[in-house]
Amino acid sequence: MPFIILIFLLLTCPKSDYLSSLTQQTAGYRIKKSITYNHVNVDVIIDKPAGNEFDVLVVYHGTVFSDNKLLAAANYTLDQFKKLLIGQNMMIVSVAYPEENLLMGDNLVQSEAALLWVKERAKIELGVGVKKIFLAGHSQGGYIVTRLNTLHQTNGVIANAPGPLNLVYRCQLEEKGQAPKGITCTLLKNTYGSASTNPDAYFQRSLLNFTNGFKADILFIQGLKDSPIQLYTWPIFKGEVNNCANCKSVQFLELANFGHTALFESTQAKTEFNRFIQER
Repeated sequence: MPFIILIFLLLTCPKSDYLSSLTQQTAGYRIKKSITYNHVNVDVIIDKPAGNEFDVLVVYHGTVFSDNKLLAAANYTLDQFKKLLIGQNMMIVSVAYPEENLLMGDNLVQSEAALLWVKERAKIELGVGVKKIFLAGHSQGGYIVTRLNTLHQTNGVIANAPGPLNLVYRCQLEEKGQAPKGITCTLLKNTYGSASTNPDAYFQRSLLNFTNGFKADILFIQGLKDSPIQLYTWPIFKGEVNNCANCKSVQFLELANFGHTALFESTQAKTEFNRFIQER
């Protein structure tokens, strides 16, 4: 009898806590959420379609320098990647990883926490089933997802114009007055001295130092009208990655008529982006 009464109440009381919870789990939404994993905090923007089980695309924005711009960058990056998806009902988690006053690479801690939260906590905290997980990033976001691919298994990684590739070269140009000074090299100089006198410290944080041990298939996209600083090291980086003996499958898409934002402007890049995800 109690069981029959329970069913009757569930069917006749649509505003019950149970049905309200069920509706929240199945409805689509976009929310900002402050998450914590292993005592590391970071904000994310979650775009969930209607339903309760998804493949998840975790995305990372490019450089913005000021932390008061992080949420705007995360929202914009989410929108840009969402526009790329064709016929795929994916949940997107855009990570507002910090930058201000941090040395290049130090924000990997928050970036990693977001990925591990999706892997281990999203189902519990959102009531959503997580199936496959893909990482995607643009510029510094591409740097981050490439480094994360040396640490954690996912179903695939896409990096558009990842960088900085070579902080030794970039910061030496700034020191010689051959490139405008920027906060990235200034922070490194304040910590390690100049790139000329202590190049190893700069190289250790360059993406050129992370060209092996990829744990998932990865697609690199690079516009060949990008900045000279990026393109100077690109062939070296590509060669090192192609020589990797302990990497999963690596693919490169180079686009002659596009610049730093090639992935978001090229029809070919959009096609390859979707094919990469669909084939995994």
